[in-house]
Amino acid sequence: MQRIHETVWIYCGHESQIPKAGDYYTLQIGRQPMLMVRAKDRKVHVLYNRCPHRGNMMCGDRHGNTGEQFRCSYHAWQFHHDGRLKQIPMMDSGYAGTRLNKDSPELSMKPAARVESYRGFVFASLAPTGPSLKEFLGKSIVAFDDMCDRAPEGEVEVVPTCFRVIQQSNWKIFLENQLDALHPAVTHESTGRAAGEVEEAIQKKGGSAPLSYHFLSAFATPISKWDAFQTIGYPHGHCILAGYMGLRPRDPDTLAYEKVMAKAYGKKRMEEILGVNIHHVLLYPGLSVQSPLQQLRAVRPLGVDKTLTEIWHFRLKGAPEAIYRRALGYYNLVNSPSTMVNADDLWNFWKIHKGLESQGGDWVSFHRNAGQDLEANDVTTSVIGTSEQPMRNQFKAWTRYINGAN
Repeated sequence: MQRIHETVWIYCGHESQIPKAGDYYTLQIGRQPMLMVRAKDRKVHVLYNRCPHRGNMMCGDRHGNTGEQFRCSYHAWQFHHDGRLKQIPMMDSGYAGTRLNKDSPELSMKPAARVESYRGFVFASLAPTGPSLKEFLGKSIVAFDDMCDRAPEGEVEVVPTCFRVIQQSNWKIFLENQLDALHPAVTHESTGRAAGEVEEAIQKKGGSAPLSYHFLSAFATPISKWDAFQTIGYPHGHCILAGYMGLRPRDPDTLAYEKVMAKAYGKKRMEEILGVNIHHVLLYPGLSVQSPLQQLRAVRPLGVDKTLTEIWHFRLKGAPEAIYRRALGYYNLVNSPSTMVNADDLWNFWKIHKGLESQGGDWVSFHRNAGQDLEANDVTTSVIGTSEQPMRNQFKAWTRYINGAN
């Protein structure tokens, strides 16, 4: 927690979550309770959720608006939105002649050491030194460029309600699973097969199954076909899954969307944007982004055997409503807590964690295609889609962080 989650850049939220001055969202960075807040000057701040007087958490709600200032519910100390001390009740009568200095920075709410935003996505690092956010993201920054570029207005806005799931397993197990192209045809085979059977039945009757069925039937893709995809590992443990799902059927909704995009960007640029074939970007150690479908999962460890995942969804500003509904379908069918897909994974995550707690062995295997990946300039490309390259890349970064690198 100290050398990874409380050191590297961690996703806090999206600027559209806090549109007005005084709006705030609470979050966890490592073991630290934090606040993301919008100030009157429109700047976004990330502060420790702690009053410097007696340590009371400043905000107990998940989100809200703090008004003109933060006011501690214990002794009414007040702070500006950027955390600076504003007022101490009965300052003159209570603190005259004491060593308390109202100008001391220790009497203000402590800010995160570093805060940066990229295309509306806010990150914070609790370490005062280290790579900039752009340096940390590297080529994985495509996760946010791909998502925002797909919006005719070049921006996304958050869908206010997110799904929250607490997994009874270690945070690394979730991350290992995200780009594991070997497991879907096994773990999710029953869901994929059932959806595929419905698709076939509709086609036999001369109809055309809605795209939402394909979201599920794709999980039944044979293992051999998953090998045609590609994973690319980057420094800091980040990784990309290329290929997998095309989202440009020639239906009226897609054609209407393309017309809006061509008007906004020009036909050539539109083709470049919609031609990006990235299904999934993993930003180690705490973010999983599916940019073509505007989905994002923030991973927040709560303990060695307990992990919170926040599953957020975004709208493409300026895109037709039907395109939002399409992405919402994936959000509900695949990524929500109630789906069979998510249930399959959660069941495996718990079983993996319990198995790892046993004395049944000292090691796990990440041997698949080990030594065969293509490496150049700190970038590792898998030879086949089911290579365990993403897991090896993650633990390469894990080892660096544990040894003190940032």
